[in-house]
Amino acid sequence: MLSGFRTIGLCSAGVLTLLLLFAPQTLAAGGPFGIDQRVAYDDSGIWGEAHQNQVLGATMLFVAGAALWQGNDSRFGHTMWQSADAVMLAFAGHFVLANTFQRRRPHDTADPDEWFQGFGNTSFPSGHVMLTSAAITPIVFEYGRDYPWVWLLEAIPLYEAIGRVKVRAHWQSDVLVGWALGTALGWYAHSRKVPILIRVLPDGFAVGLQVRF
Repeated sequence: MLSGFRTIGLCSAGVLTLLLLFAPQTLAAGGPFGIDQRVAYDDSGIWGEAHQNQVLGATMLFVAGAALWQGNDSRFGHTMWQSADAVMLAFAGHFVLANTFQRRRPHDTADPDEWFQGFGNTSFPSGHVMLTSAAITPIVFEYGRDYPWVWLLEAIPLYEAIGRVKVRAHWQSDVLVGWALGTALGWYAHSRKVPILIRVLPDGFAVGLQVRF
C-alpha cells in the first residue's frame, strides 16, 4: 500500500512541477491549490488537441484489445484486465466528479474559481489524464520493478496533462487531481486478485480470443 501512495505522490509532484513551468508568473493564480491560471494558448504541433485525442483513443484501444486477446490466464493478460478495470472506474469517477463540481474550463473564463456553473462545465478533473494514468498504472506496478523502462509509460498522462493545459481545456489542478485519481484507481485495480470485469462478464472473456483462434 505504501508503495502505491508513494507512486501517486511522485507522479503528482512531477506533473505539478512541470505544469508550473508553463504558468505565467506575472498573473495571480487561484483554484484549490493556488496554482491555476491560463497559459498561452497552443494547439500546434504535438500539442494539438486532435493528437491528444488520438493518444487517448490509442491507449484505450490497446488496453481493451490486449485484454480481450490475452484473456486473464497469463500475467500480461491479467494485468490488462486490471487496466480495463481501472479505466472503467476512472470513466465512472470522472463522470460523477465533473458533473458534480461543474467547473468552467479556461477557454471559457479567465477565473479559475468558477465552480458549480451548471451542466456542460466539466473541467474538473481532467478525463484525458485520469483515464490514461488509470490505464498505465497497473502495468507500471506489475512490471516496473522487473523492467524499469516501463516507467516511461508515465509520459502518456504527462503528455496529456501538459497538452490539456496548453489548449486551455483544463486548469493545472484539473490535470494534477486527474493524474492522482487515475493512479489511485490503477493501484486499486492492480491490488485485486480477480478483476471486476472478469467477475461480471461471461466466462469466455477470461479465456482470450487467441485461444479461440
